[in-house]
Amino acid sequence: MRLFVGDDWAEDHHDIELMDPSGRRLAKARLPEGVAGMGRLHAMVGDQLGEAGDEDVEVLVGIETDRGPWVAALIAAGYTVLAVNPLQAARFRDRLGVSGAKSDAGDAHVLADMVRTHSHQLRPVAGDSPEAEAVKVVARTHKTLIWERTRHTQRLRHALRDYFPAALVAFDDLDAVDSLELLAKAPTPARAARLTIAQISGALRRARRKDVRDKAAAVQAALRAEQLSQPEIVADGYAASVQALLAVLTVLNTQVKALQGQVETHFGRHPAAEIYRSQPGLGPVLGARVLAEFGDDPHRYASAKARKNYAGTSPITRASGKKKVALARFVHNDRLIDALMSQSFAALKTSPGARAYYDRQRARGCGHNPALRQLANRLVGILHGCLKTGTLYNETTAWSHHINSITA
Repeated sequence: MRLFVGDDWAEDHHDIELMDPSGRRLAKARLPEGVAGMGRLHAMVGDQLGEAGDEDVEVLVGIETDRGPWVAALIAAGYTVLAVNPLQAARFRDRLGVSGAKSDAGDAHVLADMVRTHSHQLRPVAGDSPEAEAVKVVARTHKTLIWERTRHTQRLRHALRDYFPAALVAFDDLDAVDSLELLAKAPTPARAARLTIAQISGALRRARRKDVRDKAAAVQAALRAEQLSQPEIVADGYAASVQALLAVLTVLNTQVKALQGQVETHFGRHPAAEIYRSQPGLGPVLGARVLAEFGDDPHRYASAKARKNYAGTSPITRASGKKKVALARFVHNDRLIDALMSQSFAALKTSPGARAYYDRQRARGCGHNPALRQLANRLVGILHGCLKTGTLYNETTAWSHHINSITA
């Protein structure tokens, strides 16, 4: 017997519906988040199993998330948890009614019916190890902080362009330690023009810059160059805003550096870390990001093609009538594709095989990004083979097929 559960989750509660194989509603309830709610869910399931009198029962749960303590508790209880994409649920809801009506209880019904009829097409939540989950937590947070630093740096750049364009000439890297220190000391054009060579040189030395004397002179000249300006009171307002952004960027720099150490530590503890580090273009941080997004469930990817499809590096085919085109996948895991494209770019310098493969794609007329994506697709296949066999990357073995196909 199979029992189907639809779980429409919110921050503090879950709308639950239990359904039998015929589509008949067996029970429904709104349960609180936490231990109490999980206990009531087990009781609801137990009541139905008691009535069935059958010990061989599979409970399938449809829920629009794949993480969190609630999902972990469902898996620990032995339930098969199917993570449903919200877009899939929305499309399925349209099949059941066209009125546009929506409610949390109705969504629970949709999820229960969806796992009843389409469980064979839904992906179970991966059974990743605690080590992989720890890597995912720190690697995602580290990358999020880097993205936040980039956003705040762009905000700083826009503000400086509006009232202090000379700063953009003086400082190449606005989020660098020396740039932040000097802008904090002199956030207005008038104050920046009064900075001495000694002050600028001190900031450059603390940032461990080379050619301090020449760079200090260039920075001072840029800050003292003639430029269009705002009224003093407006410049003071911009300066207050800039100092707030500088404070945020300083904290982000500190936390990014600190969290990088945690990423490397957790990644180093994982059994597959050595295999990931052996791949061209993958270091401890980038390798941690790839491991975090792929997970380490050995049964999650049935083949290299399945891993490539999940990565979003393999193309999709659109065929209609006589027209057939292969296109890039635009629905993908943004974090994973970002890491894989970075790996491909780095591999161009470290792997002759990767470089030759990329050059062949460019010779066929591919642009830079499409060629990198095809290289990433190939590298994902190589990684899958290494993980499946438990072997380290070997340059000759990885590219022998492509070399033989060219020379043949």
